[in-house]
Amino acid sequence: MDQEKLPPGIEPAHKRNSLSALLYWARDLTLSVIIAIVVILFLYQPVKVEGTSMMPALTDQDRIFINKFVYRFHMGDVSRGDMVVFWYPGDPSKSYIKRVIGTPGDRVQVDRGTVIVNGQSLKESYVPDEYRDQASMPLTIVPEDSYFVLGDHRSSSNDSRVWGMVPRKFIYGKAVAVYWPLDKVGLLK
Repeated sequence: MDQEKLPPGIEPAHKRNSLSALLYWARDLTLSVIIAIVVILFLYQPVKVEGTSMMPALTDQDRIFINKFVYRFHMGDVSRGDMVVFWYPGDPSKSYIKRVIGTPGDRVQVDRGTVIVNGQSLKESYVPDEYRDQASMPLTIVPEDSYFVLGDHRSSSNDSRVWGMVPRKFIYGKAVAVYWPLDKVGLLK
C-alpha cells in the first residue's frame, strides 16, 4: 500500500504527537523547577544538623526541613520552645540551631542547671537528666529584638550562656521536620 503524500508543512500524526508530548514534558519540568526554587528560597529549606548540642531531638548528621517563611517579614513571632536556625552572632558565616528559652523582656537565669524564666523554673521535658549540667548563670534580661537560646544537650552546647543573645535579624528559620534518617522522619515538637 502506498503512503499518501501530505501537503507541504503538514507532519504525520505520530510525529506531531511526539513533539506535543516533548513540549508538555518540558513545560511541566520547567514549572516544577520554578516551584522547587520558590519553595526552597522562600518557604522550606533542607538543612543538615552538625554537632550534638540538640540531642536527643536532633543528632549529628540528621537532615531537617526549616520553615523560612514563618519568621520572614515578622509574620510569625519567635516563641519560647521554638527550635530556630540563625546566623551565629560571633561569626555570621556560620549557622546554629538552638531552642528559644527567653524572649524580649524575659528575665533568665540558670541555677545549678535549672533554667528560671521570669521567676519560674522552666519545665523542660525535652532535656533528659543525662544531658543536663550543673552550671549556673546570673540573672540577665533579654533585650528588645533579641532571644536567649540554649541547646538541649546542656553539657555539650555552645549557646547564649557563653556568647549572649541572638539578635532577631539573625534568625532565619524554624526547624519543623526531620526527613533523614528514615527512622526519625516526622514533625519536630
